Amino acid sequence: MPGFGNDFETEALPGALPQGMNSPQKCAYGLYGEQLSGTAFTAPSHQNERTWCYRIRPSVKHTGRFARIDLPYWKSAPHVLPEVTSLGQYRWDPVPHSQEPLDWLTGMRTMTTAGDVNTQTGMASHVYLVTQSMTDAYFYSADSELLVVPQEGRLRFCTELGVIDLAPREIAIIPRGLVYRVELLEGPARGFVCENYGQKFHLPSRGPIGANCMANPRDFKTPVAAFEDRETPSTVTVKWCGQFHRCEIGHSPLDVVAWHGNYAPVKYDLTTYCPVGAILFDHPDPSIFTVLTAPSGVEGTANIDFVLFRDRWMVAENTFRPPWYHKNVMSELMGNIHGQYDAKPQGFAPGGMSLHNMMLPHGPDREAFEGASNADLVPHKLEDTMSFMFETRFPQHLTEFAAREAPLQDDYLDCWTSLEKKFDGTPGEK
Repeated sequence: MPGFGNDFETEALPGALPQGMNSPQKCAYGLYGEQLSGTAFTAPSHQNERTWCYRIRPSVKHTGRFARIDLPYWKSAPHVLPEVTSLGQYRWDPVPHSQEPLDWLTGMRTMTTAGDVNTQTGMASHVYLVTQSMTDAYFYSADSELLVVPQEGRLRFCTELGVIDLAPREIAIIPRGLVYRVELLEGPARGFVCENYGQKFHLPSRGPIGANCMANPRDFKTPVAAFEDRETPSTVTVKWCGQFHRCEIGHSPLDVVAWHGNYAPVKYDLTTYCPVGAILFDHPDPSIFTVLTAPSGVEGTANIDFVLFRDRWMVAENTFRPPWYHKNVMSELMGNIHGQYDAKPQGFAPGGMSLHNMMLPHGPDREAFEGASNADLVPHKLEDTMSFMFETRFPQHLTEFAAREAPLQDDYLDCWTSLEKKFDGTPGEK
């Protein structure tokens, strides 16, 4: 079903969805009515998100007595390690695939955390490595919604509200509180996850750009209702305030036969993103490439921005076209999905990441600077490229995995060493 934030309705059996009301005295097919609220009841109407589900069993039958479990590589903020230095510019090669069997939970590797999961502010960034499906095992996060960015392999998210198949150059948003199972369709699979503790992602305001371009709502797809009626021993794992708890039940919890509302998972094809840029000189801030934003309490300063750098034409005259050198109040974690990033033509491989933390300078390496400074400024199309940025107003702190186990490039800082002093005291060319 197309649209972003739409009010959808869908049923897997005819007549399962009540019409004209939410909570009839008796639901069709002997179903139970239940509401899933993604916002407070009193949130403003344009922000209020909820979905009514008509299910075989109510959710209270999908949990039992929880036992604490440990997922040692999945961390939550605040997670500040005194022996790990997060002050710096960092870059990692792709995290290599493992020979051990890893599913969606055991294969999650946290790279950075920011903010505080207990106050529902900030985020965490992860890499996932998946070599096997979850079998009769289900998960939901009470802490966060998850923005999933595949880089290799294909996954299937079997959720309470329907099924999403996800491939590289697509993304998915899995809402807070939604139960799901992840199956491996083609692997091994690797990708990135932004765990959003704060307000939900929405489309950015376009301002003077107007109604079109960037990410258009019609290109977001929400699944139709699909349910499982299976009596089999299963587990449900919950992430709550940074801890993981597991219980056992005797059936599949994916039993929603019909639903209506605006709180649902969604997928998006990144190749439909229509970039906007300068067509005469200079170029705008990288925020012009924002796909989704999650607001903070400070107007115009995001809890998270998800920014995409994809194929596009470069036509600006008398202009240094790559990203310029800068320091930023925001902290930027970049990931490479495919191809080559124009500001770092060497060393930033698909599957790799970089971190430029709050108020730390960064920008093109010497090769990119010299090439752009001396290029013949004819129209040029950047092709075979797709990278992204998880940008947050909070400093991002490295986990021990990011600092000690992930393939950190010790020589990354050297990419700026050979930049030369060019100042000679005489006026330059105009």
